[in-house]
Amino acid sequence: MLLASTLTTNLAILVLAGFIGFVVISKVPNTLHTPLMSGTNAIHGIVLLGGLLIVGFSGNGTFNKIILVIAIAFGTINVVGGFLVTDRMLEMFKSKPGRDSGKGDQEKKP
Repeated sequence: MLLASTLTTNLAILVLAGFIGFVVISKVPNTLHTPLMSGTNAIHGIVLLGGLLIVGFSGNGTFNKIILVIAIAFGTINVVGGFLVTDRMLEMFKSKPGRDSGKGDQEKKP
């Protein structure tokens, strides 16, 4: 009976956390997505470090080590992909070296 109660509680927390996360993220303006993504990538790097520590301190359980290695691999893919997307988004805001900002054309008009 205790297991069913714990499972129900954990599932309720998971659903509520997903709903609250969706509501919070949907309210973030587009201009803040890049800094928000960079921050979450940094946090995910800390999670990866924790996963590596758990692998190092885990006992003889081969299954646990396999699951942890898979989780670390997916987390690494997430961090690297997130930083690549963030870098690509930041490149959009940089001015091109060969282009003018349009001010020179206005000065030439009589």
